[in-house]
Amino acid sequence: MRLLHTSDWHLGRSFHREGMLGHQAAYVDHLLEVVESERVDVVVVAGDIYDRALPPVDAVRLADETLARLAASRAKVVLTSGNHDSAQRLGFSSRLIDAAGVFIRADASGVGTPVVLEDEHGPVAIHGLPYLDPDAVREPWGLPARSHQAALTEAMRRVRADLDARSGATRSVVLAHAFVAGAEPSDSERDISVGGVSLVPTSVFDDIDYVALGHLHGRHTLTESIRYSGSPLAYSFSEADQRKGSWLVELGAAGLASTTFVDAPVPRPLARLRGGLDELLADPRLAADEGSWVQVTLTDDVRPARAMERLRSRFPHTLVLAFEPTSGQRAGAPAARLQGRSDHDIALDFVAEMRGAPASDEESSLLRDAFDACCEDADVDTLLSEVER
Repeated sequence: MRLLHTSDWHLGRSFHREGMLGHQAAYVDHLLEVVESERVDVVVVAGDIYDRALPPVDAVRLADETLARLAASRAKVVLTSGNHDSAQRLGFSSRLIDAAGVFIRADASGVGTPVVLEDEHGPVAIHGLPYLDPDAVREPWGLPARSHQAALTEAMRRVRADLDARSGATRSVVLAHAFVAGAEPSDSERDISVGGVSLVPTSVFDDIDYVALGHLHGRHTLTESIRYSGSPLAYSFSEADQRKGSWLVELGAAGLASTTFVDAPVPRPLARLRGGLDELLADPRLAADEGSWVQVTLTDDVRPARAMERLRSRFPHTLVLAFEPTSGQRAGAPAARLQGRSDHDIALDFVAEMRGAPASDEESSLLRDAFDACCEDADVDTLLSEVER
């Protein structure tokens, strides 16, 4: 049996206010192509289908189209909810949808009941574990502690109870959405820690033929049989160096036979640039980044005027701009020195410290006019004086 392991689609997400839905739709096209070209029998999606619990209409439309296309393909689908999804919304009508070969598992009460599929070697039990919020399952499951480890340990006890009741020839696959020890997070994942603890040890999944993990956006191989596919697209600049895609998993008669990473298309690469503004604008080695989404850190000692405008003349998709002067001058907001000084003087100091050079006469005049336009209200002054007395 051939499985395609994917996760963390985050349909409806934007990238620094840039819409991603077109890129996500292109990934769906790629996914369907892989299903056919690699003769995939089952697509397993380990959570975070949507980016938020109440997704935008266009994201729901893309999800509906994706599942309809997968249902019409050669593959079955097992899909679980993640911490970004609403389990109730994602799981709506799941019992009806099962009949189409799309198995949505979003209800914790169903943990321990697998989707059972057959190949020439016999049955494969696929246990789709929805994201298990420790606060939501602690009381109904009688957990000994309020933690992700306790929730997943109980979930896997139920999974093993089901597997123990089956014949020894049954192979096992588990989908889980969690932060499992041995993997590194990126900036774009939502913190799921409870009491400061989010990690789950790999030992929770011992003796399972293949564990398809979701939640972390980078691909990771924790053990030969426990893997993160990562998100199909980059959702933060911290993911600029990650390979995006899915795992093609082959189950043989004795369990896991092979795994191959299938790269996803990169509709627009990411680049992180650092240096002086003039240097970045002139460097011929950066020609390949002109079509990328770009994060820039400028190291000029004096903050350049119109920096973003000038950067975008060469790198039109510059999205993030930061300043870290090589001189060590602070790029953050300066400490205020207010006592006995006018608003205009304070503003001029702010400009000088942030830019590394004083405001021009024209800028100084503009600031003075702005403060004059926000002149004090005499009635307010009178009221304040009375309160102070």
